[in-house]
Amino acid sequence: MVTIYDWFGYEVSMKERYELIKEAGFDGVLLWWSEHFGRGDYRSGPQLAREAGLIIENIHAPIHNEHDLWTDNLNGESVTNRYLQCIVDCNAYEIPTMVVHLPSEDHPYNTLGVERVKRITEQAEQFNVNVAFENLRNFTNLSQVLDQVDSKRIGFCYDCGHHYRYYPSKDLLSMYGSRLMAVHLHDDNGSWEQHGLPFDGSIDWSTTMNQIAGTGYTGATALEPMNWDYEELSIRAFLEKAFVKAKQLEELRLSNS
Repeated sequence: MVTIYDWFGYEVSMKERYELIKEAGFDGVLLWWSEHFGRGDYRSGPQLAREAGLIIENIHAPIHNEHDLWTDNLNGESVTNRYLQCIVDCNAYEIPTMVVHLPSEDHPYNTLGVERVKRITEQAEQFNVNVAFENLRNFTNLSQVLDQVDSKRIGFCYDCGHHYRYYPSKDLLSMYGSRLMAVHLHDDNGSWEQHGLPFDGSIDWSTTMNQIAGTGYTGATALEPMNWDYEELSIRAFLEKAFVKAKQLEELRLSNS
């Protein structure tokens, strides 16, 4: 099964976006879950995606103010409550998993963070929703959470682009592959050195997909590209190109299973 992050650029309606994603061949989508980035009425996304024949693999929780998760102020309570609401939303919209950014290395884990992660864990267990914490420039915080929280509802979202950009020497999949709940696959090409289409940058995809297969992960082969350096392509051409590359990754993964 191959899926794609739904907010990859282009000014088209959500209805048309999902229809084009399905037309390109994708089985499902990863939804951005907030009104930011021009998203607007994001809560209509699940129905529109399903009407187009797509499954919904997960939602991505808002990333604004993520560093306040450890902070003892109203912003910290606000971002915690937002994550708790995302869990409720996943349950209501029958979406199995949410992806969350933990604070970066500039914001060290603390006792307040322990308490808030505990609240998130209890909510996830109550509503039977998976919470997958994503690797960025946050290895210390990520490892603190995954090492200390023993819950089948708390796991790992592996982002290969972020891995090779921030911590290429750390074998994240050996460390946390047993708790893998989601993947974000994109290459390190382009002006942003991330979120490119696979095989357009320098990532060794044969090795990456072999490592993912070795974890026993059974979820989708999920792309998270942006059109930042593909703006000469129409949305249809971009999706067609993305689908071909997603299938190549899927084949590499299955050949190593």
